[in-house]
Amino acid sequence: MTLLSAWPVKVAAPVILFLLMAGAAVAGSGPAIDNRIRGNLDAPVTMIEYSDFTCGYCLKFFKDTWPKIRARYVDTGKVRFLYKDYPRADQGPGLTAALAARCAGDQGTYWPMHDRLFSAGGRLDADSYSQHAKTIGLNQSQFRQCLRDAPHVQAIFQDRQEANAWGFRGTPGFVLMRTTQEPTTKDPAIAIPGAFPFEAFEEEIEKLLLSPGEKQK
Repeated sequence: MTLLSAWPVKVAAPVILFLLMAGAAVAGSGPAIDNRIRGNLDAPVTMIEYSDFTCGYCLKFFKDTWPKIRARYVDTGKVRFLYKDYPRADQGPGLTAALAARCAGDQGTYWPMHDRLFSAGGRLDADSYSQHAKTIGLNQSQFRQCLRDAPHVQAIFQDRQEANAWGFRGTPGFVLMRTTQEPTTKDPAIAIPGAFPFEAFEEEIEKLLLSPGEKQK
């Protein structure tokens, strides 16, 4: 992904919005090939989350806000959702949990592992990863080897660098944009820095669902 430039901060109630420009890879077909995507690949709006499995606010979003966004927009084909990693430390449980999710993704079960990691009550250790892998039916040997070899670490940190390029310095961070249209200064992507209530996301998603230039009623 190529990030071209960042635009000045704009304050808009009830949330601070960063108006940003991203490369066509984000707005276009790039995220569609990622196994960390949820929803209709052709949904008119793309939502990206940068998150850390050890982050309390990320957990709050997962428990309180995500179910509403999923029911209202993702399951109805209006928004495609892409999860990206932002481990806040260079080593430790945040990084290992991100690796565990990606290793599960290698076997086609990224989302079952992702959801179990956030639902584990803060327990992120080797025993819990092994139990999750067993529960969701992973090849245990393959999963353990992936954790040992850590082939996804570079990609995980690339996600974090990408989040920093958007202007995020903590988790969670969210980017909203029209899927098929490259953001411009007049119609920018919108970044939401934090686990804001559903209504904050709803307001911005509804704007993006309108045709460019169309006004909300």
